[in-house]
Amino acid sequence: MAVTLQKIAPSEIEAESFRIIESEFGPTDLDSQTFKVVQRAIHATGDFSFGENMRFAPGAIAAGIDAIRQGKNILTDVNMVAAGISKTILAQYGGEVLCKVADPEIAAKAKEMGTTRSEMAISMCLDESIGIVAMGNAPTALVETIRTINKKKFSNPPLVVGVPVGFVNAAESKDLLVEENSCYITSLGRKGGSPVAAAIVNAILRLAAE
Repeated sequence: MAVTLQKIAPSEIEAESFRIIESEFGPTDLDSQTFKVVQRAIHATGDFSFGENMRFAPGAIAAGIDAIRQGKNILTDVNMVAAGISKTILAQYGGEVLCKVADPEIAAKAKEMGTTRSEMAISMCLDESIGIVAMGNAPTALVETIRTINKKKFSNPPLVVGVPVGFVNAAESKDLLVEENSCYITSLGRKGGSPVAAAIVNAILRLAAE
């Protein structure tokens, strides 16, 4: 069978991908900002089921945009999420992407306390300077994020992008996020991952820059 490749300039690939997603997605009741976030998740995965399993707390996207424009930082559970986030737009507003999971102090403390490094990094680093927490890998880190926000009672709680992937407590941690947090974006069930978390944050970064 002959394979025919689409002829397209490199600079046009992303725009064409988004056009295809919008065309195949079909009619939707999603508002334009929400659709752009969902669209980037689909773009990162090739999986249209994210159009059905993503959930947004009321005002979540606006909260993320405000946090970016205020120059707040983004805290991630793993370096893969941090690496996937576009830092150029964030830097324009004075924010940074932080991931402390590989810090020796975090590793030592996690071993001492019998927790994961991702969980300990959240516990030690989540404060008022953080505007978005992006979790794509570790359910333990997402659960710790929920606990820390509830315990510290932030005056302006961060947006939690909670999309850990997997079979052990991934779905449950996201259910807990929906039940106990008022500012979140998540994908229910087992699907998610670092590319999804980064894609969601990148969509919000681009909305902030509009």
